Amino acid sequence: MEQKLTDIACSARILGALFYYSPEAPEARAIVDALRAPGWEREWPCAFDAACVAGFRARYAGDETLAQAWQRLFIGPHALPAPPWGSVWLDRESVLFGDSTLALQGWLRENAIAFETPLQEPADHIGLLLLLAAWLAEQGKTRELDELLAWHLLPFAPRFLEVFCAQAQHPFYVALGGLTRATLAHWRSALLMPVSQKPLYR
Repeated sequence: MEQKLTDIACSARILGALFYYSPEAPEARAIVDALRAPGWEREWPCAFDAACVAGFRARYAGDETLAQAWQRLFIGPHALPAPPWGSVWLDRESVLFGDSTLALQGWLRENAIAFETPLQEPADHIGLLLLLAAWLAEQGKTRELDELLAWHLLPFAPRFLEVFCAQAQHPFYVALGGLTRATLAHWRSALLMPVSQKPLYR
């Protein structure tokens, strides 16, 4: 169990930072550099497509830089090809701060988890959920970690990642989507509770 928590803490913090922060931000820059260097793949706690290794080393896709790709995928100004918030996938109207976000906020309150997001951003951003999973694993909060995964992350993440991988275009982010899909599947296989089956609207 201790090794499982260590593995989740490390991998969730890496993946969460890459989804949430610009690759040029201090929180992500060292991770980007590490994934471009050889050897990290031998330390990853689950199997994944070897093509991810080459994808992480790509700095450009055509004329688009990695930072520009992140801006296109997560900020805009155009419609995001795969919005990273759970409620966009789980709510019939595909809105931010929908019922699924409110359910997550209620769960955070019930478990006395102080989770303040920058600029009033919805807490169900996949990057934030992964960072929260890392924190719960680091704190040894196994019940809360399992509930977060089964009730709030895994119900929408596989569909989000399917669309994200298809639309990312930049090899680095295609690799990020692929690595995250493999990692979440690995976590799911070890869950002791069933993943909540929720309808998806995208």
